[in-house]
Amino acid sequence: MLLSTPRPEKHSPLEDIQGLVVGTLLVAISVQFLHSADLITGQIAGLSLIGSYVSDWSFGAVFFVLNLPFYWLALRRIGWRFTLKTFAAVGLLSVFTELLPRLITIDALNPYAAGVLAGVSAGAGLLALFRHSASLGGVGIVALYLQDRFNFKAGWTQLIFDAGVFGLALILFSTEVVLPSLLGAVVLNIIIATNHRRDRYIAR
Repeated sequence: MLLSTPRPEKHSPLEDIQGLVVGTLLVAISVQFLHSADLITGQIAGLSLIGSYVSDWSFGAVFFVLNLPFYWLALRRIGWRFTLKTFAAVGLLSVFTELLPRLITIDALNPYAAGVLAGVSAGAGLLALFRHSASLGGVGIVALYLQDRFNFKAGWTQLIFDAGVFGLALILFSTEVVLPSLLGAVVLNIIIATNHRRDRYIAR
């Protein structure tokens, strides 16, 4: 006799709130690691860090603006719940990245250690967001859509985009900045590709 698989329970609003707060806080900590070692990362966050280094804009401001065009894809292809949660996560990350430098100061940090620590904390944060049907916008929206629609792993989509980001970084920064940054991005995307699977993360 075959036993039916129980339907997964939906997350409660309180569970979603704590998931968004914890996830974005972990990613904000990863940005703090990167800033302390003058490193960059991949995805839209990487473009935002590059933009903050070469302009007078803060990371939070650049990150928020660059994400705006991707909400259309999220709304059309994934749904309004995901879009609202993602918008909230992007807003939270923008706030946290503005606040953390006032609360935490890292005086000395090996760049390769910074890259790995940033990759691990960002990977854990993104997994928390994905688990609660949210992302940090940008490439994360495209990656989740491709994974749900075509079963193409989200981590691989992000890694492909990162290749373009780091190609730009090689033009603007020295290899002393790019290599540890690339290590952190690889760690991040391996964590996502290994741990984020649709059959494991099915609660909505």
